[in-house]
Amino acid sequence: MAPPTPRLVVSVDLKKKPWEQALPLHNRWHPEIPPVAHVKVSEVFRVEMVDWTGSVIKDDDSAADVKFIDLSTVHYLSGPIRVVDKNETPAMPSDLLAVEICNLGPLPGDEWGYTATFDRENGGGFLTDHFPCATKAIWYFEGIYAYSPHIPGVRFPGLTHPRIIGTAPSMELLNIWNEREREVEENGHKSLKLCEVLHSRPLANLPSTKGCHLGKIKKGTAEWEKIANETARTIPGRENGGNCDIKNLSRGSKIYLPVFVEGANLSTSDMHFSQGGGEVSFCGAIEMSGFVELKCEIIIGGMKEYLTPMGPTPLHVNPIFEIGPVEPRFSEWLVFEGISVDESGRQHFLDASVAYKRAVLNAIDYLSKFGYSKEQVYLLLSCCPCEGRISGIVDAPNAVATLAIPTAIFDQDIRPKAGKVPIGPRLVRKPDVLRCSYDGNLPTTKNPAASM
Repeated sequence: MAPPTPRLVVSVDLKKKPWEQALPLHNRWHPEIPPVAHVKVSEVFRVEMVDWTGSVIKDDDSAADVKFIDLSTVHYLSGPIRVVDKNETPAMPSDLLAVEICNLGPLPGDEWGYTATFDRENGGGFLTDHFPCATKAIWYFEGIYAYSPHIPGVRFPGLTHPRIIGTAPSMELLNIWNEREREVEENGHKSLKLCEVLHSRPLANLPSTKGCHLGKIKKGTAEWEKIANETARTIPGRENGGNCDIKNLSRGSKIYLPVFVEGANLSTSDMHFSQGGGEVSFCGAIEMSGFVELKCEIIIGGMKEYLTPMGPTPLHVNPIFEIGPVEPRFSEWLVFEGISVDESGRQHFLDASVAYKRAVLNAIDYLSKFGYSKEQVYLLLSCCPCEGRISGIVDAPNAVATLAIPTAIFDQDIRPKAGKVPIGPRLVRKPDVLRCSYDGNLPTTKNPAASM
């Protein structure tokens, strides 16, 4: 007999707020957030999810929704989902949860997405010192392809994936997270030289009751107050998986997640139609609502068997990811290099982040010669199927990073040729991304030898 249709275990109504859903969503990690559904191993089940903002960003002609977004609410997760074996025995701490992605895509009737940059005073991003304004580009889907009226002359297939998938932390692990991230937030500006180059703000996102949603736990209760003051934000990836931003985790992929609490309490969110290497604009993939169909297996004792702690406790482990067989195929690439020397000419020692920043800026400056605004290219490199790499990390003093861009996504030949850049009607890109003004006072970075 044919297998049954995947069981819908978490549904969403895009006309309702995340906390109004039949199974309320949550936007924090905590072991005491109760599961909203349970599944058995080998069962294929379906999970629906809102976009990471809970439909705050609209398909309209303004970037004001990006500029003024309340980032305390992100990300809205579907779950938690309790996982048990065929005898109803739950996954237990020290197990591994093997999660296979069987299918995924946009929600029917909501086949569109967006890419954006946050205002420097509200979220910022990787290149926020060069691009301080809030911007937005809308993308529409034609089957596996995406195109944007705000970035014309580009069309590419998406490798759709869930940005966030993870298990709930134990209380011990949660305390480890909060302690180390508080240390970075309080002392990072004194000890981390990288901050003055990348202009990351804030250095960490500590527990906060503002914007907090805890699923079935009712706001205003003593239980809610206690848990809300302990919960970890969902912004970074951690030992439990979470916000890993691995763009190749699509159909056929498998994620091996450590289990820290009884039942694993699996959650997922933040569907991307497509993403570039590093998601450089921060709100930078093609963000969308969507669904994912999953199948779980429990590997008993798998944490100890397969994961070596890279830290002081047995909890300092990280997931393993198995890339699936489905992804776009490209044969020709234009590759941009960056080294760990910043815009002022200052040398940094084997700093891969500075090197990648230079690679991205080099690509932006180059592609803007073909009729695009630099904001258009910045958003494009964040969401198109480009490949970021650490190409050299041993040859002191320069780390070398590269960004490879498939040439086939453009409607013109972008390779260097003898003579000047050709001039023609396809080079005129009058439409531009939606943008707001930057009204803050933070300084911006300029390349001394080239205008940004």
